[in-house]
Amino acid sequence: MQDNKAKYQKMVEKSSPNTNLILNCLNAFWTGGLICVIGQFITNSFLNLGCDIDIARTITSVILIFIGILLTGLGVYDEIGKIAGAGSVVPITGFANSVAAPALEFKKEGFIFGVGAKMFIIAGPVIVYSTLTSVIVGIFYYLSK
Repeated sequence: MQDNKAKYQKMVEKSSPNTNLILNCLNAFWTGGLICVIGQFITNSFLNLGCDIDIARTITSVILIFIGILLTGLGVYDEIGKIAGAGSVVPITGFANSVAAPALEFKKEGFIFGVGAKMFIIAGPVIVYSTLTSVIVGIFYYLSK
């Protein structure tokens, strides 16, 4: 049994691609930073047009979500993700991608059992646990007052 595990581990190491941790971190950093710079540019543009800060931030979020969904639909966001890694997943565009990609993948199964049932397969746990965490933090905040 132990011999099989050792053989399997050697086979896994042989077939696994070598990763460059520093390069991956740098790619994630500059890509995530670029997405944030684009978002800040959009916000500043709306502020220069005379929008209120809250309105400018809301419009920026909507535009970034739209860009993430559009790039997912065009097949570009996956290519960015291959290079950027977490730098493309963490911003709001990554969340838009995590909803749009399964919706596109399962659209041939129909709107109910395909898109409707599978759209939140990736983002669903994030929504559930972030909502649960916010409720728990809210309870602690309420009790501490």
